[in-house]
Amino acid sequence: NTIREVEKINQEELERGIAGTPASWHAQYSQSAWCYVGNLDHQLTEGDVLCIMSQFGEIEDIHLVRDEDEGKSRGFGFVKYEDARSCVLAVDNFVGTQILGRSLRVDHVEQYRLPKKLQEQEQEQE
Repeated sequence: NTIREVEKINQEELERGIAGTPASWHAQYSQSAWCYVGNLDHQLTEGDVLCIMSQFGEIEDIHLVRDEDEGKSRGFGFVKYEDARSCVLAVDNFVGTQILGRSLRVDHVEQYRLPKKLQEQEQEQE
């Protein structure tokens, strides 16, 4: 279980005194402010996710992945914080948190790319 594994790694870092140092597993993501947020209830909107995730920092961007045909949430998305340190806080504090009876999965995203369709839309606007 990914959630328990992250909790175990974080606990080991605390015990060894390396949390928040370059030896931490978070260090490889220090340049990325993007987080993956998964196992979301399909009824949650971008506003709901923004409200939840903004507890640990200012959010610059959010992409709630939706079914192309029906427009319904697929239960996961990506959040970009203003500061990568907020992403670390979110990963450490939200993983396993229960929202509407579901355990959130929150993790770092090393290199986020917009979906191809959104990239094309942005290029058209330029």
